[in-house]
Amino acid sequence: MMARSLVRFLVLILAVAICGAASVYSPISDSHRSAAQDVFVPVDGSYKSLEEAYEALKTLEILGIDKKSHVSSVTCENVVKVLGSSSSTLKDAFYALSVNGILKCKTGEDVPKDIVSRLQGVVKDAKLLLDFYYSVRGLLLVKEQFSGTDLSLGDAEAIFHSIKALSQSDGKWRYSSNNPESSTFAAGLAFETLAGVISLAPSDIDQSLIQTLKTGILKLFDSIEKYDDGTLYFDESQGPISTTASVIRGLTAFAASGSTELNLPGDKIVGLAKFFLGVGIPGDAKDFFNQIDALACLEDNRFSVPLILSLPSTVISLTKKEPLKVKVSTVLGSKAPALSVKLTQAISSKTKASSVIKNQELKFDADSATYFLDSFPTSFDIGKYTFVFEILLDDSASEKAYITEAQTEVPIAVTGAISIENAEIAVLDSDVGSVESQKKLDLTKDGTVSLSANHLQKLRLSFQLSSPIGHVFKPHQAFLKLKHESQVEHIFLVKTSGKKAELVLDFLGLVEKLYYLSGKYEIQLTIGDVSMENSLLRNIGHIELDLPERPEKASLPPLRSADPYTRYEPKAEIYHIFRVPEKLPAKQLSLVFLGLIVLPFVAFLIGLMQLGVNVKNFPSSVGPATSALLFHGGIGAVLLLYVLFWLKASFSKPILLKITSTFCIKNLILIILIPPQLDLFTTLKALSLLGVFLLFVGHRTLSHLASATNKLKSA
Repeated sequence: MMARSLVRFLVLILAVAICGAASVYSPISDSHRSAAQDVFVPVDGSYKSLEEAYEALKTLEILGIDKKSHVSSVTCENVVKVLGSSSSTLKDAFYALSVNGILKCKTGEDVPKDIVSRLQGVVKDAKLLLDFYYSVRGLLLVKEQFSGTDLSLGDAEAIFHSIKALSQSDGKWRYSSNNPESSTFAAGLAFETLAGVISLAPSDIDQSLIQTLKTGILKLFDSIEKYDDGTLYFDESQGPISTTASVIRGLTAFAASGSTELNLPGDKIVGLAKFFLGVGIPGDAKDFFNQIDALACLEDNRFSVPLILSLPSTVISLTKKEPLKVKVSTVLGSKAPALSVKLTQAISSKTKASSVIKNQELKFDADSATYFLDSFPTSFDIGKYTFVFEILLDDSASEKAYITEAQTEVPIAVTGAISIENAEIAVLDSDVGSVESQKKLDLTKDGTVSLSANHLQKLRLSFQLSSPIGHVFKPHQAFLKLKHESQVEHIFLVKTSGKKAELVLDFLGLVEKLYYLSGKYEIQLTIGDVSMENSLLRNIGHIELDLPERPEKASLPPLRSADPYTRYEPKAEIYHIFRVPEKLPAKQLSLVFLGLIVLPFVAFLIGLMQLGVNVKNFPSSVGPATSALLFHGGIGAVLLLYVLFWLKASFSKPILLKITSTFCIKNLILIILIPPQLDLFTTLKALSLLGVFLLFVGHRTLSHLASATNKLKSA
């Protein structure tokens, strides 16, 4: 149970990360189908329970994967056994009927009469929401699977009232009238149950009851959680996926029952669909089923089917002249109705004030069912953009059946080849800055530049980067690395100022950082950016440095191993020899001293008996007697606290005491564990609390004794 809660918690965290990172959603694809075959794997031709069997078969059926033959024989035996047994639980009977609807184990006129009579009896006498759910939904399954079966609920409105009595003013529902705690997950079950009651009713349910239920549904959405990109979900102890799926199943079933019409806000439907698509592929079988089943409910419902805009790729290469491609489909990837897609804005992350592309309608390719834009404005450059799309349905009838997001924002990365010009490296004199030696660089390949310098000179590296349309390009990463022949490395950042990227190394100020190491340094340049298709890592050549001798107090260069990966090898095993235990006295001697310790207490008890001690003054009524017992118990607790503190102060480890009994063959080992935090301050705190407790109960006890004495004297 804890593991499943952790998995669901992690799934929620993953959903938050995905939804917060980017608003890119894709419908169910082959990756889900491949994962489903790994998640829902039967063991020896069957699943652990009929519930797991139904969830696996239902998920595979929705995804179009035929695995019925692998489990039908063994699973059908369980279905027939449950439906033919009068001792089967309501839950087992419900899932047996659910599996039977997929595998068709029992069909035609072979109606399980015992199960039907049980379900009808439970519906009339049910008090719990789950009893209503399993019985009503079970009867509905029987009606769907077995022809010619009349399962009408004669008192449908009374049953509707009984279930409706479990609703709360905030749209949530209780599991029973005796449980005040309300639940969103229970609301989904209630909606499904009431939908079954409406379907099984011999006549129409009072519309005022239906309208009241619709109002409760709208109130339930007041407690929905929301992300900035419009993603919506419900969350409770069962987890966000299970809770949200329960609500969607309930709403879909309620909307499909009879002539009930449910109008939900379009942004709510799209937000719920985005939540399940944003989760990705859950690793838990229960969450996987809830995700696919909820999306299937959104795919086939009577209020509005959400359409999802997705991109095969969110990266556009200007070098390859790739077009922008967009697909619009349902959440399960089904074909969308006739529509048009318009790119309303393309906002660059650098210039958010203006849009590079405005109101550009995309062309449609019927063969691939893809909308595309194959030409871009001349001002369209590399970088990060936010594309804003708008979907317009061509048919007015489709506008009632389908719902789309008002505007869909998608992050797009545009890449291209960066031109590198005027690259050169030079050695400068420190005083006047004149060029002593200068070399042109071809950064398209490794170079063999050979330079030399001393500590009074400088090294200058400069180049210019420009985008495909000639704009100055500032890369995310540009740095120069000097690597000494002793494998000591130094990295320097190359900064871009204006149109030129330049780095000047003053060796006079770097002698300490270079550890006064003279000799040959390899020069390596790295330039990289997410938008740069020709990022590079080039060996430019080498420079021979002549640096002063290292002073005695100067820091030494770090030791470098021959193989830098040796740091990841297993560490040497640590061996430790424990202290030899101290020699203990003989067991007989220990028993003698134990007897001497117990002897005074025995003598104390004998003395009390000889003195004729009595407990006549001990209170007899319940209240004072309780106070007296608590008072004596508190005194005992104080004495025990003293003993524990003494033991903690006297011993640094747990005491291990062996007691040999003449009536037992084995030794009994009594381990007294002293709390490790029982120091002086902790003891005083505990003692103060016990003192307050003793003051209270002792005062009540003594007050009772004084009152009893006064009454005796007055009598």
